[in-house]
Amino acid sequence: MRRELLPPGGEALAMLVRRGFQPTVAPLDLPFPADMEGEAAERLAEHLGHYAFRLFLRGAILRRGSFTPTEATRYLGASQAAKVAEDLVALGLAEREDDGRYRLRYPTHNFGPTLEWYVARELRGRLGFDVAVGVKFHAPEVGGDLDVVAAAEGRLLYLEMKSSPPKHLASDEVGAFFRRVRALRPHLALFVMDTALRLSDKVLPLLQAELSTQPPPPPRRVVREVWALTPYLYVVNARQDLMGNISLAIAEGLRALSPPPP
Repeated sequence: MRRELLPPGGEALAMLVRRGFQPTVAPLDLPFPADMEGEAAERLAEHLGHYAFRLFLRGAILRRGSFTPTEATRYLGASQAAKVAEDLVALGLAEREDDGRYRLRYPTHNFGPTLEWYVARELRGRLGFDVAVGVKFHAPEVGGDLDVVAAAEGRLLYLEMKSSPPKHLASDEVGAFFRRVRALRPHLALFVMDTALRLSDKVLPLLQAELSTQPPPPPRRVVREVWALTPYLYVVNARQDLMGNISLAIAEGLRALSPPPP
């Protein structure tokens, strides 16, 4: 594949091409126009930085139609839920209906692509990564997409994004993630759970069981719910700040890849 034919996110995709893959990028299924830019995109990204807003939007998407604010979330009181519903209207994502109900203007199937869009945008803006999302890399006998791939400093980063709580995580999903990592061989891989729940009960054991070293080494807590399973594989959640945790894991991983100190 010639370099000039690569779509946006070119450097990250070029690193896949150099590994022998022929990546393609699928459009994201989003609850807003895919070409949203400028101030509108900035305002939306600012709201998506708040865990409660992400939970509400995820719940609104799952309603598959008309909803009241309290139907979209169990985690906010009635007044807080009503405020978030009005935030969706102000952002152009929802419209009011009769009897205090709302409806998303751009129906979508799940929240996952929105989470990928947000994280990719923040990786570009905060850390200067070249980023591609929703990447099909067509590795033989390896299914699924690469949610987020990013390139900087000659390093390739792969993030697997999970928008559901840990109780919904299955071992086959974890196995598929490891198959993608082993096929892609990124410099750093992050398994990202958009949850404030702790990871040690279910998520870490599932991931440890897939490590090639058995018995697996104990996970190392970097800080809060940022865990290193190896110097190049990290697991993070959204407790306190999703992007803050992702940035901490990336910084830790890049230091591990750096030359030893003098």
